[in-house]
Amino acid sequence: MAVSPSTMAAVRQSGAIPNAEFLLAAEGIRKEFPGVVALDDVSFRLKRGTVHALMGENGAGKSTLMKILAGIYRPDSGEVRLKGVGIRLQSPLDALENGIAMIHQELNLMPFMTVAENIWIRREPKTRFGFIDHGAMRRMTQDLLDRLNIAIDPEIEVRHLSVASRQMVEIAKAVSYNSDVLIMDEPTSALTEKEVAHLFTIIRDLRAQGIGIVYITHKMNELFEIADEFSVFRDGKYIGTHASSDVTRDDIIRMMVGREITQMFPKEEVPIGEVVLSVKDLTLANVFRDVSFDVRAGEILGVAGLVGSGRSNVAETLFGVTPASSGTIELFGKPVDITSPTVAIKNCMAFLTEDRKDTGCLLILNVLENMQIAVLQDRFVKGGFVQEGAIESTCEDMARRLRVKTPNLDERVENLSGGNQQKVLIGRWLLTDPRILILDEPTRGIDVGAKAEIHRLVTEMARNGVAVIMISSEMPEVLGMSDRIMVMHEGRVTGFLDRDEATQIKVMELAAQ
Repeated sequence: MAVSPSTMAAVRQSGAIPNAEFLLAAEGIRKEFPGVVALDDVSFRLKRGTVHALMGENGAGKSTLMKILAGIYRPDSGEVRLKGVGIRLQSPLDALENGIAMIHQELNLMPFMTVAENIWIRREPKTRFGFIDHGAMRRMTQDLLDRLNIAIDPEIEVRHLSVASRQMVEIAKAVSYNSDVLIMDEPTSALTEKEVAHLFTIIRDLRAQGIGIVYITHKMNELFEIADEFSVFRDGKYIGTHASSDVTRDDIIRMMVGREITQMFPKEEVPIGEVVLSVKDLTLANVFRDVSFDVRAGEILGVAGLVGSGRSNVAETLFGVTPASSGTIELFGKPVDITSPTVAIKNCMAFLTEDRKDTGCLLILNVLENMQIAVLQDRFVKGGFVQEGAIESTCEDMARRLRVKTPNLDERVENLSGGNQQKVLIGRWLLTDPRILILDEPTRGIDVGAKAEIHRLVTEMARNGVAVIMISSEMPEVLGMSDRIMVMHEGRVTGFLDRDEATQIKVMELAAQ
């Protein structure tokens, strides 16, 4: 028999906790959405004081299961047990009050409120007159941050913080509920190596305090570094749980995708043609300066550098999002003034942005609307009318080619997994038949199976004579896919490396100059 959250909260508060083997367990969980079975008879067990990683391709059901455990979704069948007691969570607030906190990939803080206000919202300390005691709240926040070794001013507004600092505030907020379970969804996707190291220190401290941590990630190296054990999901089914010390990287990939991925980077030697894009002394005031490079037809130019080196800014300037202060851009041997993305698209350019949710997908529109938006006016309008049948069939073909997992093209994009959203965006730009393709972090937050598919697509496009500029923070990707690598540091180009001479050490030396 499942007890109500309020009963469970009272039990928890009294300290009379059943001495269960597992801190949190889910048994026989099933969850359906219209046209899709997201979870089918799934089990999950979290031990006290461990880090349990969840692995699986995009759309495997990891996030759905976590949302059930965090009270966001309710399962169609199955049972959730907290410390051995069955519990029905009605809302995220229920989960929080019962010691289950989730830190989402898209952070949920309020930008115009201070760190302290964000952490203690709805639980603010009051004076005897019933007013918020700001002094007490600041002290409580400082004590909490000191405990976690987080150096952030409690009085600063969240909008002034970096992504990494916001992540730390989210963790502090979760810990402030005296949570027994912390669920982290891709917490390192936007962090630098130094910030990741700090996050891992905090996670180890929390683990030592007996907190159970569920850690969703696509990064294999993180799994081996921080996780005690991991569970693998595939196509909404539970595949198995293993200790991270018992398996190799290839074992995990095999479990995740159900097949061998022989080539993660299917790079082919293709004939390199004429210069398609030539950039000379490109400058954007106070952001980057004197950037010069050429890209040829069929060439993949990798762009490497640390976070803040100006790589994404160069891409945005090339595409006309932020027109350049000075310098020249030549396309197919002719100077072009790219003042807006519309001009760039007319000149056969395409740009896959870094943040698919913020600047890529139109989340409330469906797959068809997202795919067709870049070509609608050019190719599928006759006599002032949209040729709906033609565009729909073209988009269906593209979705099939890219293996987008969706019930149909009418599904809202926000309901798709991250990897499938990325494929929809790639499909949007492939429909424009570009000659120059700029990819900014094309595989961020995507599983190994989808990564291999996107790498295959990029190789195919290079084979067809498309000039590709690929920005990536993942070193193996840059080294594995590029014909040449351009390295940037603090807004300037520090060097170029050919494919046969490029190594991780050489790239990092140039990136840190």
